[in-house]
Amino acid sequence: MNFVIAIEIDMNLFDTPIEYLKGVGPQRGDLLRKELNIHKYCDLVNLFPNRYIDRTRYYKINQLQNNNSEVQIVGKIIHIKTVEQGKAKTRLVATFVDETGEMELVWFQGQKWIKESLKLNTVYVIFGKVAQFGANFNMAHPEMELLEEHKANIRSAMQPVYPSTEKLGNRGISNKVINKMMQQLFTETHTLFSETLPSYLLDELKLIPKKDALINIHFPKSQDILAKAQFRLKFEELFFIQLQLITKNLIRKHKIKGHPFEKVGENFTDFYNNHLPFDLTNAQKRVLKEIRNDLGSNAQMNRLLQGDVGSGKTIVALMCMLLAKDNGFQSCLMAPTEILANQHFNGLSGLASSQNITIKILTGSTKTKDRTSIHEQLENGTLDILIGTHALLEDKVKFQNLGLAIIDEQHRFGVEQRSKLWKKNDIPPHVLVMTATPIPRTLAMSLYGDLDISVIDELPPGRKPIQTVHRYDSNRLKVWKFLKDEIAKGRQIYIVYPLIQESEKMDYKDLMDGYESISRDFPLPDYSISIVHGKMKPADKDSEMKRFADGKTNIMVATTVIEVGVNIPNASVMVIESAERFGLSQLHQLRGRVGRGAEQSYCILMTSHKLSNDSKTRMETMVRTNDGFEISEVDLKLRGPGDIMGKQQSGVLNLQIADLVKDKDILQLARNYAIKLLKEDASMEKPEHQTLRQVFIEISKKKSIWNYIS
Repeated sequence: MNFVIAIEIDMNLFDTPIEYLKGVGPQRGDLLRKELNIHKYCDLVNLFPNRYIDRTRYYKINQLQNNNSEVQIVGKIIHIKTVEQGKAKTRLVATFVDETGEMELVWFQGQKWIKESLKLNTVYVIFGKVAQFGANFNMAHPEMELLEEHKANIRSAMQPVYPSTEKLGNRGISNKVINKMMQQLFTETHTLFSETLPSYLLDELKLIPKKDALINIHFPKSQDILAKAQFRLKFEELFFIQLQLITKNLIRKHKIKGHPFEKVGENFTDFYNNHLPFDLTNAQKRVLKEIRNDLGSNAQMNRLLQGDVGSGKTIVALMCMLLAKDNGFQSCLMAPTEILANQHFNGLSGLASSQNITIKILTGSTKTKDRTSIHEQLENGTLDILIGTHALLEDKVKFQNLGLAIIDEQHRFGVEQRSKLWKKNDIPPHVLVMTATPIPRTLAMSLYGDLDISVIDELPPGRKPIQTVHRYDSNRLKVWKFLKDEIAKGRQIYIVYPLIQESEKMDYKDLMDGYESISRDFPLPDYSISIVHGKMKPADKDSEMKRFADGKTNIMVATTVIEVGVNIPNASVMVIESAERFGLSQLHQLRGRVGRGAEQSYCILMTSHKLSNDSKTRMETMVRTNDGFEISEVDLKLRGPGDIMGKQQSGVLNLQIADLVKDKDILQLARNYAIKLLKEDASMEKPEHQTLRQVFIEISKKKSIWNYIS
């Protein structure tokens, strides 16, 4: 999303290739392209500083202290020498003096070029980190500027520090060089940046003009003006993202027609009135109403359903499928794993047993004979609901009239895979995307801003909150006694490990070692143990899961394959070994495997005593709260958006200046203003929106909507 926007009066000027900027040239231009993705003038304008250094103070040599801080000193070089330092290595050393004393400047790289460029007995301003050796101070690889040039340059009290790479530093493109390039750019372009936001927005939000924001982000005169520049540019970046996402949603609703589910028929009403296994929560009722409104309109539904583990998304999904059946349409539900697909099949078949409805399952291990029968029933319309894995995407799978597609844990499917499902019909089906991974609001607004979002934010009544405790390995005997007490009450236990085989690099419990020691501590015939991990054949895995589900084993030793969707109400304890190895969302998902019955359930986080600060925060958060949305916010702060969404989607959040964690209030503000603007002027045709529309069209032309434009 690199697109804080610089529009120049001469539109071609900012499209100028970067090598044409004075002081850059072909070689530096090539490096800037490869290392910082800077191709044109506009890319350089939008290279924002990471931080700022106060360059208003000048130190004397006799004021220096050994505190590793960056300082600025005025003085002269009076002597230069090359010093041998063993094995054909040398360093360049210059004696630097002012009226209070002397120090050494040292270079280990680029010595020939530096030696030739240094002038003796000429006044320089040097800047860098100071180190002390004995009674003497030195500065390695200082930034240097002749005093005359230093006075003449565009200077700010806050000196910007730009993003860089090791290769740029080694090739002489230092922060000082980038700073000079930026000054040259502002000189060549005469800082003629056009405004991109309507004047009423600037007035209402007290935003400084675009030109002032860009000058002061690079050359701020004070902390106050820097803060105003940052706010203005962050708001703009997030505002245009939200305009794009909301417009995309409006266009989709306007252009992509869906099958209108006009009636609430017998299947839905009979199930709702007579066969609901429990009363729906207010959150479930609200979500069903939102979905029914979508399904009843002429537009295709594209809705994200978020609900914490155990919040009752499955029953909402079934009721949507019953609506489809009442309106003469088929439904499908796609899950990322066979275990989860089977779970859905068993759950939905049980819930819908009272209804006159046909449900089948299709996975990689479905037998050919059954597969052929399913294909025929789908095409002749006698099959109402098909549940399955990626197998649903095969070309052979053809529906007579697919009206509703539900995708569970959608982040595990790629965009291309999902689009295959849409193409099963001439008119695309309504889409309901479900996730039990709570998504922080800031991420939901940014990643799924073009989807309508429904949230089930309360658990069914009678559910007891899972009690979570953190225990160190040294407490293991007490933990094992607790497990034996629970088993004696007829309960079952999960014990989860992060690794399958021992890793020399990581000193963590591995599954096989754990299984052996648990077998010794919980021996036959008093106890029986199942084991499940990712390297097992699907049939063996399912067999072990079934033994546990049927109550034939007391303990399930597993890796995270049981993370999603396994529902065993009698399992009351989840022990997570080496819990410091897991992310917060994974810990929360694993915890959600228990607490599904009426009994009190427990989650025990086992760790070593050596914990990083982040690990301590994760353990404390898990013990403190069961709220998945609160946990997801902490996770976002700890890991950042890229890690949370995984490699596939992390690039989406490559923001140029805004930060989704720190700037969530600005994001909400930007979204509110984008919604308000599009409600009043969806096509941005009012006179006051002309510039905005021009910028918006330019962004939309780009392959990715997040490329900034000039």
